[in-house]
Amino acid sequence: MAGAGLWAAARRWLLCGGHGGPRAASSAPSCPGCGPPGPGAPCPGTPRSAPSPAPAGSADLGAHLWARYQDMRKLVHDLLPPEVCSLLNPAAIYANNEISLRDVEVYGFDYDYTLAQYADALHPEIFNAARDILIEHYKYPEGIRKYDYNPSFAIRGLHYDIQKSLLMKIDAFHYVQLGTAYRGLQPVPDEEVIDLYGGTQHIPLYQMSGFYGKGPSIKQFMDIFSLPEMALLSCVVDYFLGHSLEFDQAHLYKDVTDAIRDVHVKGLMYQWIERDMEKYILRGDETFAVLSRLVAHGKQLFLITNSPFSFVDKGMRHMVGPDWRQLFDVVIVQADKPSFFTDRRKPFRKLDEKGSLHWDRITRLEKGTIYRQGNLFDFLRLTEWRGPRVLYFGDHLYSDLADLMLRHGWRTGAIIPELEREIRIINTEQYMHSLTWQQALTGLLERMQTYQDAESQQVLAAWMKERQELRYITKALFNAQFGSIFRTFHNPTYFSRRLVRFSDLYMASLSCLLNYRVDFTFYPRRTPLQHEAPLWMDQLCTGCMKTPFLGDMAHIR
Repeated sequence: MAGAGLWAAARRWLLCGGHGGPRAASSAPSCPGCGPPGPGAPCPGTPRSAPSPAPAGSADLGAHLWARYQDMRKLVHDLLPPEVCSLLNPAAIYANNEISLRDVEVYGFDYDYTLAQYADALHPEIFNAARDILIEHYKYPEGIRKYDYNPSFAIRGLHYDIQKSLLMKIDAFHYVQLGTAYRGLQPVPDEEVIDLYGGTQHIPLYQMSGFYGKGPSIKQFMDIFSLPEMALLSCVVDYFLGHSLEFDQAHLYKDVTDAIRDVHVKGLMYQWIERDMEKYILRGDETFAVLSRLVAHGKQLFLITNSPFSFVDKGMRHMVGPDWRQLFDVVIVQADKPSFFTDRRKPFRKLDEKGSLHWDRITRLEKGTIYRQGNLFDFLRLTEWRGPRVLYFGDHLYSDLADLMLRHGWRTGAIIPELEREIRIINTEQYMHSLTWQQALTGLLERMQTYQDAESQQVLAAWMKERQELRYITKALFNAQFGSIFRTFHNPTYFSRRLVRFSDLYMASLSCLLNYRVDFTFYPRRTPLQHEAPLWMDQLCTGCMKTPFLGDMAHIR
């Protein structure tokens, strides 16, 4: 209802010309955003026979622009009643592609951060263990031990330029978002970033073209486990730079990556979680509810995870109970994704309760049996679970979802835990007012750029400065260094681009499924293209559609 009220208020304002009552045909003032239009640029709400004359002097033009500015501020305030906030539900499921659960017969799941959601308390443990491995096994300076994990430093989806030691945020068009490039723990000036890339913010495609986010010199950090990795990488670089120590960027990057890998390979993370599941595993009862509900409605379930059976078994017993395997038709551990989806050579092997491998050939996948490795092609042949009747959930856009959607036509669901926090921020009054005013101010700048006199240019420069300040304020609401994982100011992030490409649905946790019927159909919102004619917020606030300045453009034929 709040949204309907907002649009209704905007429509009334449009019809009334920004005033309280109906607009007379001879009314001279145009809407606040249009003001005195450029030559031949009519406001859609004003009769063409009655254009507004421009003020005579330069000072009058400046005053006119500020008057339009004040009108706009009042309009934005009136358009956003308090109840307009909290419109988004953090527990909702969001659709990139239309999908009906009625058509889904088989549900597949990853384990880590999908069936098992982990507490953030796990990240400092990973950071500390990898830091100590660097010092004790890779002989890095003891001084690195002074660094502690900072949970507020990095966000998922960032890129790291190995040769330049730059951690940065890149948008969907391969441009670095200025103000989000860090070397170590220090921001790199925008001018230096542009100079490093040959006078541009653009990162060439060939450097980022790896299908799994790994170009020849740039890596994208896509999973949640990469948060402590980014933090440790930045801390080590910070130490070397702060102590003027020479180092090879590629060696440092590999050592940090290997140290983080050792935490997983040596089973340290598994040990921490197994020792205190109450502390580290979240929403276990909700996972049980989701699985039980699907089985009760006749759905078939399977699990494909890279984690070892002993670890998965203990976690599932904690969340679901000792008979958890009876819920799944197929269970595959240590699958070695993403090569599981592309490499035909690795056969399935049966695993017994003690973790011993059997040597017999697998000709069928049986319920209650544990399988190790294998490959998707044998999986499809043995189960005949193909195409859009399969819906697979995972947290890693590349390792879990990309191949399944692009090569095999499965439906996919992305688990994005950060979504819950970001939606709560979007629902705040501060964010809503900041973003709406930012859009309105952008509309003003676009419409008023036809004024070229000195006084008007000063006004426009002041607006441009305010707009830039608003953008940084809005960014800092999410993360002081890098902002939202979904946006780089007005553009989607590279992460968002991949999210839309590789997932039909996305949600904060698997438990969001409990809010929908098992035959529910998800419809994506029609997102207007730039050449279409939606009522964008800045167009509503300026009282005009983004109509080209027809008079100025009449000569273009």
